[in-house]
Amino acid sequence: MSAQDLVARAQKWATEQPWRLYGSQISILVRNELRRNLFTRRRIGIYLLAWVPVLIILTHVIFDRNQPAGPAQIETDTQVLAGIVQLYYFRLGIFFACMAIFTWLFRGEMVERTLHYQFLVPVRREVLVVGKFLAGSVVAIVLFETAVLACFYVMYSRFGSTGKSYVFGGPGLGQLGSYLLVTALACIGYGAVFLALSLLFKNPIVPGVVIMGWETIAAIFPDWAQMLTVTFYLKHLCPVSLPLSGPLAIFTIVAEPVPPFVAVLGLLLLSITILALSCFLIHRMEITYTAE
Repeated sequence: MSAQDLVARAQKWATEQPWRLYGSQISILVRNELRRNLFTRRRIGIYLLAWVPVLIILTHVIFDRNQPAGPAQIETDTQVLAGIVQLYYFRLGIFFACMAIFTWLFRGEMVERTLHYQFLVPVRREVLVVGKFLAGSVVAIVLFETAVLACFYVMYSRFGSTGKSYVFGGPGLGQLGSYLLVTALACIGYGAVFLALSLLFKNPIVPGVVIMGWETIAAIFPDWAQMLTVTFYLKHLCPVSLPLSGPLAIFTIVAEPVPPFVAVLGLLLLSITILALSCFLIHRMEITYTAE
């Protein structure tokens, strides 16, 4: 079969799909998931993961309020904020929050014995996967972007006019935009990974720990291996670089710089590929409540 025939078949398939129906079904699924899962006791741990750094920065501001707030201190606090975002949020906070949010989208309904209701309604399983993924992404993005924004505000508000000049007349506003973009991409990337793990394993916690280990040590492998991690793309979008430290710094292979557009596109393509795998895995999923 020639490439022209494949393109013609793809175009015919695309025109035959009821995209408007899929869109309305996804919209309903997202609203239902947000209403059912956003404000529950089970989410308290996720809220703590997001807001603990804000409380730490607020404590730092209160105890150091009498110290001189000059350009040197702003530079120091900028490095501290970069460490909080890149080391805590990207490698711990968002990682474990996405593990809790996205693995519960299907496994939670298995535990509550309600998944069969969604499998019985006339909705394609691929639509179900996309709807749940978007709902989880909205929850994670809103929660962590609000927390990052609060960290940024609390960190620089104590500097008064000097901090205002740094934010609006210097690099501060650009750094904030980059942090918000990278936070959203981290939620999407980790969300796609954990949604696939929840469909592939009955207990996705152990594979999640393996993924965390891979994300941590991938820097010692060649570029092509690092491209299979979420953090590879995130670090190329961070506005402030952190110095390499620790035992792994000796073995770390510094990858070639990637343009921001390529980093964003690469992470989105990786997430879409993993989400497509989830759409395949959902057809192999069997409801066995007695095994849960």
